[in-house]
Amino acid sequence: MTITIRPGSTVMFTGDSITDCQRLESEDGLGFGYPFRVAGEWGLRHPDRHVTWLNTGISGHKVMDLEARWRTDVLDARPDLVSILVGVNDMGWHTIDPAGRVIPTEEFEAGYDRLLAPLAEAGTELILIEPFLLPIRGVVEAGAARIGEEVRKQWRTDLDPKIQAVRGLAHRYGAQLIAADGMFAELSTTTGPEYWAADGVHPTPAGHAALAAAWLRLVA
Repeated sequence: MTITIRPGSTVMFTGDSITDCQRLESEDGLGFGYPFRVAGEWGLRHPDRHVTWLNTGISGHKVMDLEARWRTDVLDARPDLVSILVGVNDMGWHTIDPAGRVIPTEEFEAGYDRLLAPLAEAGTELILIEPFLLPIRGVVEAGAARIGEEVRKQWRTDLDPKIQAVRGLAHRYGAQLIAADGMFAELSTTTGPEYWAADGVHPTPAGHAALAAAWLRLVA
């Protein structure tokens, strides 16, 4: 069942760098990634429906970071639809929180649940995009670090249960789910993963286009 975006609706995208995409440096505040593409394509399809598009993604953020700013950045805007993509910073290179503990899946899920509960209570429509990690081969540059395949295998071991947690939350709250990890894995079989995300995490323009297309299939 698709979500109907009615005239006058407010749609908010939030999450980490994949959503952020330098939004503060763009005139419309949407950045250059999939939120920008969604809004543009929606406007072409429905020029008669005015919709307010917002982006509150912040690079590097984890679930606990979203929770700390949830009231001011999300709930106070009273959006009609919220789209969330978070989780890749809760694994791998970012699995250690400020207290020096590894973030377990149970804690990740509980925090994510606390994000969704007030939105569901308010009747907000929800789209959850599961975190993803593409099977890039060889060494990948990540800032000053060089990340090999063995390290990324450890990331995958950590991320998989968190992906399952997001899927479970989508079911629990009746949210629409974009199974992005599986989508990119399938796309990578014909083109190679680098075409969609050069470092396995941050989408290329083609990757953002794929996310936007998947998002738009869920709405009417």
